[in-house]
Amino acid sequence: MVALSVVLVIWVLGCLAAGWWQATRAMDGNALSYLYAIEWPIFAVAGVVIWWLVLHTAPVTEDEREERKAYEAARRATRLAEHAAPTPSGEAPRDAAGESAPARKSS
Repeated sequence: MVALSVVLVIWVLGCLAAGWWQATRAMDGNALSYLYAIEWPIFAVAGVVIWWLVLHTAPVTEDEREERKAYEAARRATRLAEHAAPTPSGEAPRDAAGESAPARKSS
């Protein structure tokens, strides 16, 4: 993480230097440089925000992955059971167009 922090310092200094350079160009009469003089410090702030997020975002643990897989499997099973359940009248389920759903092959 030290290397990332060093890269961040270089990034911020570079962005601020580029912003200063564009500000001096703007003062010399280059109107477009006013925009760039504002843009470069924004890039510096974006670099700090990304650096902060990288350092403070916890990676997903193996337990969380397993919990997510179990949740998704339960949701999938519930949806399949709901879809395969007969309607209250005992008829085959119908799709959005009102057609009877095709019979399912059992595996």
